[in-house]
Amino acid sequence: MNSASTLYTSGWVVTCDHAGTEHESGWLLVENSVITAVGSGDEPEADQRVDLAGGVVTPGLVNTHHHLYQTLTRARAQEADLFGWLRALYPVWSRIDAEAEYAAARTGLAELALSGCSTVFDHHYVFPRGRSGLVEAEVQAARELGVRIVASRGSMDLGESDGGLPPDELVEDLDTVLADTQRLVAELHEQEPGARVQIAVAPCSPFSVTKKLMTESATLARQLGLTLHTHLAETVEEEAYCMELYGCTPVEYLTDLDWLGPDVWCAHCVHLSADDTGDFAASQTGVAHCPTSNLRLGAGVAPVRDYLDAGVRVGLGVDGSASNERSDLLAEVKQALLVARGRGGPRAMTARDALSLGTRGGAAVLGRDDIGSLEQGKRADFAVWRTDGLELGGADDPVTGLVFSAPHRVDRLVVEGEDVVRGGELVHADEDEIARAHRVQARRFAG
Repeated sequence: MNSASTLYTSGWVVTCDHAGTEHESGWLLVENSVITAVGSGDEPEADQRVDLAGGVVTPGLVNTHHHLYQTLTRARAQEADLFGWLRALYPVWSRIDAEAEYAAARTGLAELALSGCSTVFDHHYVFPRGRSGLVEAEVQAARELGVRIVASRGSMDLGESDGGLPPDELVEDLDTVLADTQRLVAELHEQEPGARVQIAVAPCSPFSVTKKLMTESATLARQLGLTLHTHLAETVEEEAYCMELYGCTPVEYLTDLDWLGPDVWCAHCVHLSADDTGDFAASQTGVAHCPTSNLRLGAGVAPVRDYLDAGVRVGLGVDGSASNERSDLLAEVKQALLVARGRGGPRAMTARDALSLGTRGGAAVLGRDDIGSLEQGKRADFAVWRTDGLELGGADDPVTGLVFSAPHRVDRLVVEGEDVVRGGELVHADEDEIARAHRVQARRFAG
């Protein structure tokens, strides 16, 4: 924790607060890892001063859905739909162990940090029998790099022999899942403001998890005060699957299981009806919008403008690196903007709307009120983007220019008041070494 006060000056500060406040020649005062003041004009006293040289300052981006282990299996099943893609990759993923998970997580987290992302939710649900330490490996990687992580104890218990999608060797029994979840919470979960490691409960999907595990997972999460997450309504095939297996739509299925609420968010939600959208808004259930992955798999485009207009909480996710081969959240901000306009025309979403989805929106989806905007009392998580490079030359509005011309490598990323990226380079790790170690592990998953 930083005890000295630091004044970051000469930046275009985009607070992403509810009022949309910006300071064209602004400053941030940080003390004890907390933002104590934001403004422009007369600068307060501080122990040290950092000149941001006119860079655009945004909150650290918040990733609400990822599968870090998938960095090991990029560009597979290139023309498959979701179910075909999963069937092709489940047997490959069954080889995962803690060593590979660590290498994969370091790679994905490094990519995200270099894209300005300070907080990462990871949905890990592949637990081959006899393997241990998988969640711990990605938490270790996050701690070493300096980013925040919400790591999920995911699960699958509905195998092929019982009508599910995953192979039987990748499913677990209910008691094992619940006991391991409780263990991870006891060992890793932090509850205080500024928590750097948290645990969420995240059964994989309606086509890989039984009703009993869904119900018991929700009960346990609510007993422990944890958030709940799952995949939902990603493809039209999923709705047909749920109708055949359960006799209802995916959202009706969650409703019956008491799986809607302010402690729940669902990934994708490409195919929600108007009634589904109303149910999400009324129950305060959140959505992790993953536009690049949805396009890559041909799943469709979520009607996010409709969700926002209805009052649904929406954040952004890069999704796994096997269905979005790049872990770049600023690129996802741009993609969200473009697909919204593709559905609804050029006025459907502004660049600042999209940036808010990747910051304040993501924080709200994860249930975090201590990050996501640059305001007094919030944690000191922010990204600084240079405006003197090739990409933003001639941009009349550097904030819009930043989003429209993404992706970019962040110049500085600060998490909890500490530099994680400085001068476009990782502070706590060597990018080349991470890439070399990752290649060694990825070779184990070739073929």
